[in-house]
Amino acid sequence: MVTLDPTVDPTVDPTVDPTVGVPSARPEVGASVVADGIRTNYLEAGAGRPIVLVHGSGPGVSAYANWRLTIPALAEQLRVLAPDMAGFGFTERPADVRYELATWTDQLLGFLDALGLERASIVGNSFGGAIALALATQHPDRVDRLVLMGSVGVPFPITEGLDAVWGYQPSPEAMRRVLDYFAWSRDLVDDELAEVRYRASIQPGFQESFGSMFPAPRQRWVDAMVTPDEAIAALPHRTLLVHGRDDRVIPLATSLRLLDLVPRSRLHVFGQCGHWTQIEHTAAFNRLLLDFLTEE
Repeated sequence: MVTLDPTVDPTVDPTVDPTVGVPSARPEVGASVVADGIRTNYLEAGAGRPIVLVHGSGPGVSAYANWRLTIPALAEQLRVLAPDMAGFGFTERPADVRYELATWTDQLLGFLDALGLERASIVGNSFGGAIALALATQHPDRVDRLVLMGSVGVPFPITEGLDAVWGYQPSPEAMRRVLDYFAWSRDLVDDELAEVRYRASIQPGFQESFGSMFPAPRQRWVDAMVTPDEAIAALPHRTLLVHGRDDRVIPLATSLRLLDLVPRSRLHVFGQCGHWTQIEHTAAFNRLLLDFLTEE
């Protein structure tokens, strides 16, 4: 089990090879299991009903970077598990891996299998929402409740923000532009944060894998992550949709479409919020998730 300290700087020189994910003192690196043939780094905290958090696809992202403010709050009542998906964070990067929806969906299913979890609730953020949707539609018996945050998974024209995120080429200036798309509040984005996130994005192996995932033209990668409407409409799960009203990366229209399609869904929209609902409205977001995941 890993204790998360959100004040720890996650950009110091690695103490492990990030292609292997061997446990170390770094907060981003936890335990590891082999999930569908990929050695997968994951964080774990708490006890009780299992909840799996699937991160988004920003440059330098990891489960820790995405969920460090969420895990401690959920862990007060739940068993929280947050894996680094293939190509991200401190999970193995096999030379022959294909970075595509099927790979990540199979890895997530393999992660449940490796931990002996017959059923778990899944929280998917952005790119992670597409993975969560795919798992829930293909293996509905393995999913308890479903949370989709600013989710990919239905068709939409790629935004300028998402094109910039997926097309990121490392520099502090480029990272500042990416962060400007993510956050509504200017108080969250400054040159210091951009420098910290830039250094995170250039750790060994990080940009090499990220840069290969979404080459231009990038609309095809949005389309490749779509789950068919009829499959989404057949979902039996209680589903919470969360979106920032001012999201410039994934448009609010995607969650409105999911609200129309998913029979047992509800939607919470945060005003004055961009793509970082879990960061810009941390306390309210955590309470919203905890209430939904624990209600009878």
